[in-house]
Amino acid sequence: MGYRVAVVGATGNVGREMLNILAERQFPADEVVALASRKSIGTQVSYGDKTLKTRDLETFDFTGFDMALFAIGSDATKIYAPKAAKVGCVVIDNSSLYRYDPAVPLIVPEVNPDAIEGYSKKNIIANPNCSTAQMVVALKPLHDRATIKRVVVSTYQSVSGAGKGGTDELWDQTKSIYNPTDDKPPKTFTKQIAFNVIPHIDVFMDDGSTKEEWKMVAETKKIIDKSIKVTATCVRVPVFVGHSESINIETEEFLDEDEARDILRESPGIMVIDKREDGGYVTPIECVGEFATFVSRIRQDSTIDNGLNFWCVSDNLRKGAALNAVQIAELLGNRVLKKG
Repeated sequence: MGYRVAVVGATGNVGREMLNILAERQFPADEVVALASRKSIGTQVSYGDKTLKTRDLETFDFTGFDMALFAIGSDATKIYAPKAAKVGCVVIDNSSLYRYDPAVPLIVPEVNPDAIEGYSKKNIIANPNCSTAQMVVALKPLHDRATIKRVVVSTYQSVSGAGKGGTDELWDQTKSIYNPTDDKPPKTFTKQIAFNVIPHIDVFMDDGSTKEEWKMVAETKKIIDKSIKVTATCVRVPVFVGHSESINIETEEFLDEDEARDILRESPGIMVIDKREDGGYVTPIECVGEFATFVSRIRQDSTIDNGLNFWCVSDNLRKGAALNAVQIAELLGNRVLKKG
C-alpha cells in the first residue's frame, strides 16, 4: 500500500518540479493530487506520463492523506498547513514560514536526517532556502572531518529563484535590449536584470544585510552547527536556472585540498568535477535537471592557516526546492511512516 500525496501550489515552478521528481524517482504513491488557488482550478499539470487537473486548495480536505508538499507563499501556508497537519497529513513546507521554529525540523536529508524524528511536534517539516540547501550538502562532510569555524559565501542566484515573474522578466528584458522601441522596466527586480547583476535578494535588514543573507546564516547554524560563523553576500544574476556559490571555509583542523576532494567525492548528493583545465568545472547550464550538487575549483586558501575555497553549483528548482522536499518525503516514509 502506497502513500496518498498532495502537491500544493502545483501550477508554480517548484510545484511542477515536485510532480516531475515524484514521478522520476518512482515515489511509492497510490494517489497524487495537484492543488492550486481557485483561479488555477482545472489547469493541467504533468505527473510522469499522466496529466492531473488541479483542484481547489481552499476547499480540499486533507483527511486520509499521508503527506502534503507545499510550494506556496508563507501567507497561504500559514492558513492551510495547520489544517493539513491537524488531520494527520504531514506537511513538507518549502516556504520560509516554519524554518526558524524550534518545534519544526529543518532538513536536508544528506546532512541531518535524524532531525526527522522531531516532525511530530507540529506534523510539519521545513525545507531550507535554495541557496542554503546546496551549500550545507557540501559543508557537512568537511565539517565532520575538520570542524568548520567560519564560512564566507557569495552567491550567484538565478532568476527562477524569484518565480515565474523573474524568469519572464529576464526573457522579456533580454529581447527588449535588441529592440529599442520595446522598453521593459524592472518589476520583479529592483534594477534591470538582463546583462546585469543585482546585489540584493529579499528585503534589507537593520544591519545592512538582506533577508536572503540572514537566511543562509540562520539555516546553516540550525542544520549543521550553531557555532559556525557565516557571512553571506547574495546576488541575482541573469541565469534562468541554477544557483552558483563561491565558498571560503576556515576549519579548526588543517584539511588538505586533495583530502577535501576525496571526502566530497565520497559524500552523498555531491558530484565533484574539478579539473584544472579549460572547462574543467561546472556552470549552471550543466546542472539544470540534475539531482546532484556539483563542486569544482577546490583549492587551498593561502591567506589563512586552515582555509579552503571551492565553487558550488546546483539546480535551485531541484536540490534547492523540489528535490529536497521529495527526499524529505522519502526519508519520512522510510524512517517513520513505513508504507509502500
